[in-house]
Amino acid sequence: MKAEAKRRAVVDTHVWISAALVPTGVPAQVVARVLAHGVPVVTVQTVEELRSRLYKPTFDRYITLEQRQALLHDLEACALWAEVLPAIAQQTFSRAPNDDAVVHAALAGEAQWLITGDADLLVLAGSLPFAVLSPVQALAQLGFMV
Repeated sequence: MKAEAKRRAVVDTHVWISAALVPTGVPAQVVARVLAHGVPVVTVQTVEELRSRLYKPTFDRYITLEQRQALLHDLEACALWAEVLPAIAQQTFSRAPNDDAVVHAALAGEAQWLITGDADLLVLAGSLPFAVLSPVQALAQLGFMV
């Protein structure tokens, strides 16, 4: 199946990091499904946020430099890169302005899902043209990424 025809999902930074830190956890299961049956949508801004958070010294005890580099390399290689046009970038959705970047990515990439554990984003469910799901909700949703 071509990447363009696959279902698209924006995965929040914290979900990517949780998946890397706990390979058997729910976030890791969600990421595995997105990679196997869909396509992750990213923007320059969302990848830069992931990169800056992933390389914090806090994670040095839990994930090697090589694992971080591999995660970013693999994501950058398989993702659908969306360009956030000014008309989208100027819109605000969340009470936390930094959270708008993932909403902008989902809009620009015409994603079907935004997967996040962020309460400021989860409260937007039903008000956006795509599903906003926690990792647990994403796994429980019938037909998720199949």
